[in-house]
Amino acid sequence: MVGDVTFAGPIAQPRQAWLDRLSVWSDRHFKWLLVAPAVLLILALSIYPLLFSIWVLFVNYDFQVPGHAFVGLKNFRQVVTDPIALRSLWLTVVFSAINVSLEFLLGLALALAMTRTFRGRGLIISILIIPLFISPVIVGQAWALVLQRPFGPTNYVLSQLLGFDVTIGWLTEAPWNYIAIIIADVWQWTPFMFVILLAGLTAIPPNLYEAAELDGVDGWQAFVTITLPLLAPMMLLAITFRLLDAVKLFDTIFIMTNGGPGTKTYTSAFYLYTLGFTQFHLGEATAGAWIILVLTAIVITFLVRRLLREEIA
Repeated sequence: MVGDVTFAGPIAQPRQAWLDRLSVWSDRHFKWLLVAPAVLLILALSIYPLLFSIWVLFVNYDFQVPGHAFVGLKNFRQVVTDPIALRSLWLTVVFSAINVSLEFLLGLALALAMTRTFRGRGLIISILIIPLFISPVIVGQAWALVLQRPFGPTNYVLSQLLGFDVTIGWLTEAPWNYIAIIIADVWQWTPFMFVILLAGLTAIPPNLYEAAELDGVDGWQAFVTITLPLLAPMMLLAITFRLLDAVKLFDTIFIMTNGGPGTKTYTSAFYLYTLGFTQFHLGEATAGAWIILVLTAIVITFLVRRLLREEIA
């Protein structure tokens, strides 16, 4: 026993010192150790697909063609020179601009109407934000049923109101199919703008309006000189977030028109889906996705810089 104690002492002291240093280090970095597993998992799930997609960009990754031969920039050329790709990009820009603009204007109008307290205000706000909690697939299916000819009630109601027979093909005829998609998207996402803008309006101090009223400033002047400047950061924030999501419009189109007739309602997201998962040209679809990513990043970076400038000011 004496021999054991004699030899264990010198070994135990360095080991205990190392454990003490480890304990001190873990206490100092405890918060980072808690999040480290989640960070490593996220990095593993994001970096690997990113690196894999970069490799797919430059090879012939097609399920119908054996092997993965190096093709350089051919995938990019195929997408850039494809008239359907260019048209889908243009349609994405148009849809995004119209949808976000309408949603912003309607959301701002609703937010201004809901700033004052009145009986039933909470119930009305609850009803207005219901579309936010509905899946875009369900929204598309619901509006397809409402607008579909001849079973949907839309044409019948219009016929009764206008006094003549209305037979509009809302899902198959231009420009009605575009209008139908815009209606469905605006109906679902206007509450998003409404909630953010209402939060911004309620944060404006009421004493500013009281002082303006004492100075003889009317409602419109108060809106221009007080509301708009103070609400501008929230406006830009709402537009940025909504625009980032609007360029990915897919679910509603998939359900309502399935990109048709033909390719008339192809957005960039629907085009890439068709190219990659229907025609199995994964190399070209990945190249197209990177092009959309870069274009979207440029626009969003500009908006975020404007937003940060507003916050600093």
